[in-house]
Amino acid sequence: MSENWPYPPEHRVAELFAAAKRVQEQAYAPYSHFLVGAAILSSSGRIHVGCNVENAAYPVGTCAEAGAIAAMCAAGDRDIAVLVTICDSVDVGTCCGGCRQRVREFAQPSTPIYACGPDGVRATFTMESLLPTSFGPENLSGFVS
Repeated sequence: MSENWPYPPEHRVAELFAAAKRVQEQAYAPYSHFLVGAAILSSSGRIHVGCNVENAAYPVGTCAEAGAIAAMCAAGDRDIAVLVTICDSVDVGTCCGGCRQRVREFAQPSTPIYACGPDGVRATFTMESLLPTSFGPENLSGFVS
């Protein structure tokens, strides 16, 4: 993977890709064998990672993005500046619907999301393109104290 990717240097894509690839190796997926890693660059400049963790009772497993978001929150960060996900599928793998909403909670419409395979970035999206006209915290303004 080249460090001279055509991505803005402030996105730190090569560093995030390496972090996501490392944590992907730690995924626990004995049922699907579909290993996923995620790395978040928060607005503080820190990187937070997560991997998918399956469970024999399928609904209680967690996605890589959810793990990375939990790590980000545990570290005291609340804003996703950039997200990188990695999986080994033949096609481009994007965040599932539930994770799109989870990411939306902490991202801006313009937040870049890089969907990667083993050899690098396969596609680039924004939060808005993955979840258009989405529901977020601002929709609750005036309803929740």
